[in-house]
Amino acid sequence: MMTSDTGGRSGTERPTTYIRFDGWLGHVENAFNMFAAFSILALMLLAVAQVFGRLFFNTPIPGFIDITEQAMAIFAFAGVAYCQRVGGHIRMEIVLGKLHGRSLYICEMIGVILIAFTVALLIWGSWFHFDRSWNIGDSTMDIRLPTWPSKLMVPVALSLLFLRLLMQIYGYARLVADPSRAPVAVPVIENVEEVAQHEIEEAFGEEAAEGGTK
Repeated sequence: MMTSDTGGRSGTERPTTYIRFDGWLGHVENAFNMFAAFSILALMLLAVAQVFGRLFFNTPIPGFIDITEQAMAIFAFAGVAYCQRVGGHIRMEIVLGKLHGRSLYICEMIGVILIAFTVALLIWGSWFHFDRSWNIGDSTMDIRLPTWPSKLMVPVALSLLFLRLLMQIYGYARLVADPSRAPVAVPVIENVEEVAQHEIEEAFGEEAAEGGTK
C-alpha cells in the first residue's frame, strides 16, 4: 500500500521551493481528478436518461455513443497524475517491500525514470494525433462531434503526470543522496498498521486515532 508523504516528518532539511511547487501541482491534480469524477457522474446520468428515454418514450438521446466515446478520454486520463501522487496505482512490492534505505530509493527512482521516459513518448504520440485531428477536422460518425477536444485531453493529462514524475525523481534523488532525510512528496511503502492508522485519521480525525492506539 502506498501513500503520499508531504514532509510532515521531522527532518534536518525541508526544500521549501520543492514543497511549494508540490502544493501548487497538487491543486491542479485535484482539479483534474474532480473533473474526471464529474465526467463519470454526468455520463452515468446521461446513461440513465438514455435508458428511460428509450424505454418509456422511444426517444433515445442522439449521439449517446459518440458522447460516451469522447468522455472516456476525460475520466481515463484526467486523474492519472493524482493517482501517481497518492500511490494509488497497482504495483508489485514483493521485492521492494524487502528493501530499505538507499537501495529502496535507488530502485524507486529508476522505476520512476523509466515511467517518465515512457510518458514522454506517449505525450509526443498523443499530441501528434491531436494535431492531425485538429488539421483535418475529424469528427464522430453519428452527430459529428469534433474529436480534437478529447484527443487534446490525453497529452495535457500526460504532461501533468510527467511533471509529477519529475517531482518524484527529484524527491527520490534527495533520499538517495541522504537516506536519513524525511521523504517529501514521494509515495512510501507502509505496513498494515500504518495504513489502518491513516484510514482512522482520515475518517475520524487524529484525536480519535490517537485514542484508539492507547
